[in-house]
Amino acid sequence: MIRALALLFLLFPALVGAQVVAVPRQAGALVVAIENAQAGDTLRLSENALYIGAIEISVPLTIIGNGATIDGQGTGSVIMVTAESVTLRDLTVIGSGSGGNGLDAGITLSKTAHGAVVEGNRVLGNLVGIDVHGANNALIARNYIEGRQDHRMNDRGNGIYIWNAPGTRVVGNDVRYGRDGLFVNTSRDNEFIGNRFRDLRFAVHYMYADNSVVSGNISIGNHLGYAIMNSNRVRIEGNLSLNDRDHGIMMNYTNKSEVVNNTIQRVGDKCVFIYNAHRNIFDGNVFEGCRIGIHFTAGSERNSFSGNAFIGNRTQVKYVGSRWVEWSMDGVGNYWSDHAAYDLNNDGIADTAYRPNDIMDQVLWSQPAAKSLLGSPAVQLIRWSQSAFPALLPGGVVDSIPLLRPDFPEIPIWEEKR
Repeated sequence: MIRALALLFLLFPALVGAQVVAVPRQAGALVVAIENAQAGDTLRLSENALYIGAIEISVPLTIIGNGATIDGQGTGSVIMVTAESVTLRDLTVIGSGSGGNGLDAGITLSKTAHGAVVEGNRVLGNLVGIDVHGANNALIARNYIEGRQDHRMNDRGNGIYIWNAPGTRVVGNDVRYGRDGLFVNTSRDNEFIGNRFRDLRFAVHYMYADNSVVSGNISIGNHLGYAIMNSNRVRIEGNLSLNDRDHGIMMNYTNKSEVVNNTIQRVGDKCVFIYNAHRNIFDGNVFEGCRIGIHFTAGSERNSFSGNAFIGNRTQVKYVGSRWVEWSMDGVGNYWSDHAAYDLNNDGIADTAYRPNDIMDQVLWSQPAAKSLLGSPAVQLIRWSQSAFPALLPGGVVDSIPLLRPDFPEIPIWEEKR
């Protein structure tokens, strides 16, 4: 046993002298405590105390806030972490600067701060909430982040910013105000799970970020829910977009990804907008109450759609093209609330195919003024002719195996943290 302990101390010498240090409320006490800390120490701040001034953490340690506040007084990042294996818990962080090339933050994890844990903090009114700037394998969990409201939305910082930080996990955070709730740029192998985003431009803004998971998140009342751009092999699963203004999900130059079991409801414009995105799978989603269910354009090809439910959208699908695109897969189509169909053999599949668009739809998309003619006998004759003789249709989406009943995925529910 003694030999085993000796070997442990040789392998991990930082653990030998680890201490728990109580940090008093006095001015400068936190800075002094950090300067004197040894690797592995835990600093316990005084309950609900106020500590003035930005700090830098260059040694592996844990800070337990006990509800204490660290105020950066408007200069730079409030907490700058440069050491590996640092844990920050139960702090209130305020008072970042407004510059730093737009990167002044409540908490910054620099490119050497690998394995950091930022958990259960309140990060309020900073330019950027938490900036994971090159640190690998960080955990950002169960924080409440409230951004600034004193600038135009595009001039504010992001709630959580991930840059070149492989292995980062962002779990169970509540993000409100600011610009984008979660902005990911040039990263990979990340997980973003069970977060809530409100009153933002984009809930999730995702660029050049491959092989990642966006799962179980909630977007409420943002301009756009999930913007997945210039990325490959992203799994977008079980998320909710509710009452977002423009789009629930936007996929731009995104390929080989899976969009499964998401619920998009009452979005002002498009449940889903697909622009130049290829070989993606859409399965088991609900698109409900939007102006357009799915709008896809700009050569978006070889995407598969099956098991989805299109419910009460003013236009279920908008696709301008001259060839037929089949929206069923492996004997499973989609549910369409406006498909007046029958099922004589009672197998749950409509006995007639569904075609969401006709010639008049394409005319209206290119010539909106033609709406005044919709009630005319000529237009009614054209639409009747196309329904009676599908060969007259110009091409577009066809679901040859439409479902008679929708399946509803589980909707994520947010439980308020105490």
